[in-house]
Amino acid sequence: MDISHPVVPAGLRHETTAGGIAVLTIDRPERRNAIDKATAQAISDALDAVDADDAVRVAVITGAGGTFSAGMDLKALDATGERPIVEGRGQFGICRRPPEKPLIAAVEGAALGGGTEIALAADVIVAAEDAVFGLPEVKLGLAAAAGGAIRLPRRIPYGLAVEHVLTGRPLPAPRAHELGLVNHLTASGGALEVAMRIAKEIAGNAPLGVRLSKQVMLQAQDVSVEEAFRLQEPLMQVIRSSQDAAEGARAFVEKRPAVWQGR
Repeated sequence: MDISHPVVPAGLRHETTAGGIAVLTIDRPERRNAIDKATAQAISDALDAVDADDAVRVAVITGAGGTFSAGMDLKALDATGERPIVEGRGQFGICRRPPEKPLIAAVEGAALGGGTEIALAADVIVAAEDAVFGLPEVKLGLAAAAGGAIRLPRRIPYGLAVEHVLTGRPLPAPRAHELGLVNHLTASGGALEVAMRIAKEIAGNAPLGVRLSKQVMLQAQDVSVEEAFRLQEPLMQVIRSSQDAAEGARAFVEKRPAVWQGR
């Protein structure tokens, strides 16, 4: 996978490929990759680094040991009283403010509670056919407060989202794929490989255009078409006047790969 420069803070591996893909691996297999405060801070710090590094074009988040994440580490919460919330990025260091750059979730095994909410914070979800999503918080006297109750109805039909949130019933990956929540379904063990293939494709595109396109799509979700066009105009003007726009036109005419500058 040509990965270099590993950074290994508590509970997280953060590596960047030579092609500008950051890979964040939740690495607490002994706790089914449940998130404690230190791991949430590590995720937040890694996303800050992703957004600040011009060489990084896209990020992938996954879990070690065949599990994506079991969500909040309730044993750590009971022992310390510290919730895995980071100022700015929110729950699990990601759910309130995901990265500005594209994020792909590569899901194997269980993605339950906060695990599903982390996946929902991603722009694209790739899942193994035996993966399972779910928001069981109501069965524990809690609620899906890390974005589950907000984002799931925006990703699948509202009535189905309501049923899964209020019953806490699991959502197997094949069904999630049928509903459009999962972009790509893979054989067991294949989610990261497919996610990296998509990430490589995204990383080959103009980074400014990619980043601002994501911003437009997020802003346009809950406004009228007229308002969406108004909101996107200043962003589109930035792209139209960018060096990358000029380079893209030249590269097309000259029949060569573009050399992107991200500005």
